[in-house]
Amino acid sequence: MLLAGLTGNIGSGKTTVSRLFGQLGVPVYHADVKGRQLLKQAAVRDRIGKLFGKDVLDGAGNVDRKKLASVVFSDDNMLHKLNAIIHPLVRDDFQRWTAGQRSVRYVIQEAAILFETGHAKHFDRIIVVAAPLNMRLDRVCKRDNVSPDDVLKRARHQMEEEVKIMRADYVITNDGETALTPQVHHIHRLLWTAAGD
Repeated sequence: MLLAGLTGNIGSGKTTVSRLFGQLGVPVYHADVKGRQLLKQAAVRDRIGKLFGKDVLDGAGNVDRKKLASVVFSDDNMLHKLNAIIHPLVRDDFQRWTAGQRSVRYVIQEAAILFETGHAKHFDRIIVVAAPLNMRLDRVCKRDNVSPDDVLKRARHQMEEEVKIMRADYVITNDGETALTPQVHHIHRLLWTAAGD
């Protein structure tokens, strides 16, 4: 089974692209969604509360993601500590998930920071979704109801898009003008063929 990583900077349209692969019958693992789910686990909540303080928890003792984001995206050391909790759990869960995928040619993991965490090396192919910065900012501001400054704070922890493009096996352009579906279908055919080698 071939493992493909799907990544791109914040607001690039990774989720839209992964949905198109899913429509082709490709199993897609959403690492960032899983990371958010893990924040609800009691053991993870306790570790985060101890590490970041009770201020990042709401009245019910759950992780307040906005408060947590305001802490970690303004302090690289804190972001590193959060990633050290979440990423190994996601990696283990992905391995279990992959083991459960039977008789498929390839699977995709959608993750925002594959290169930044060093996990890209665990994949056979990497797909990067690229989009102009102004479009990415606009998408995230509307989606998350945040300011451009908030988005840029998060974006500065990500590798430059140009560097990701250079390291990618395949690039999907999501600029609002170039059709996504033909690009996805083309890469699907390439991955399907590569997985049969």
